[in-house]
Amino acid sequence: ETGWKLVHGDVFRFPPQGSLLCALLGTGAQLLALVFALLVLALMNTFYPGNRGAIYSAAVVLYAATAGIAGFVSAASFFHFSGAGAGARWAWNLVLAACLYPVPFFVVFSFLNTVAIAYNSTAALPFGTIVIVILLWALVSMPLAVLGGLAGRNWAQKAPFEPPCRTSKIPREIPPIPWYRQSACQVFMAGFLPFSAIYIELHYIFASVWGHKLYTLYGVLLIAFVMLVIVTSFITIALTYFQLAIEDHRWWWRSFCSGGSTGLFVFAYSAFYYFERSSMFGFMQTSFFFGYMAMMSFAAFAMLGMIGFFSALAFVRRIYRAIKLD
Repeated sequence: ETGWKLVHGDVFRFPPQGSLLCALLGTGAQLLALVFALLVLALMNTFYPGNRGAIYSAAVVLYAATAGIAGFVSAASFFHFSGAGAGARWAWNLVLAACLYPVPFFVVFSFLNTVAIAYNSTAALPFGTIVIVILLWALVSMPLAVLGGLAGRNWAQKAPFEPPCRTSKIPREIPPIPWYRQSACQVFMAGFLPFSAIYIELHYIFASVWGHKLYTLYGVLLIAFVMLVIVTSFITIALTYFQLAIEDHRWWWRSFCSGGSTGLFVFAYSAFYYFERSSMFGFMQTSFFFGYMAMMSFAAFAMLGMIGFFSALAFVRRIYRAIKLD
């Protein structure tokens, strides 16, 4: 036996910081459902092209309504992968999944809204609107996340995760790895190809969100989004196989970061767009642009990372189920 078959005793070992990984998976699943729902509503001509506020309002409401997905995926993944060691830690995992995106977003929003107030800008949201959004998260999003977590826990207990191979007690030593097959190079390659599939559409989206142009080609955007999902899935599977082939069994976080690395390219492109394609200037416009683009890039990272991880998980289970072990 050579290559990936030699690490059969380590590929299903729960990784360090596994609770954070499961929370990111739940957040990514929720954001995927949110994006898909927005695209479907856009294709149904629900949004008037000139009214951007309707899309933003729908995104806030849909995020609260899809919180149960984050709770379900996070709790089910945590119970599946940690097994009997889950204990009471699943409750903390559920809280982490419910707060992982909204809390950083609220911190960024609070800073940017304070800047807008200081500049007497109409971009500042009134206090009443902020209270409504907070109540929506506390009274709708959090309870749905808890209900989803309970459902995920019950489902995981009824259908436990059964890895094809038993995990060894002592981790296998990883042989020396050439620099071009280590994490940084792999993550760069994994993000570049999916980003190239959406590069053109990204320019028009930026021009619509941060400029004065209207975007109405939602059908084309849906096709580009489907292409992005497919390319992310396949490139993560290929890189996971190459990683296992050199007897490196640390694929859990690597597959998530490989899938989500497109979000890093999106943020890098936003910097290029700001300095080379836009006419924005000043502290307020700069802080608004990079603050919100950082959160959007983080959302892309979590969403595509979730796609990459579950694609790699399905692939790993399939190939190790096919081999016969003593």
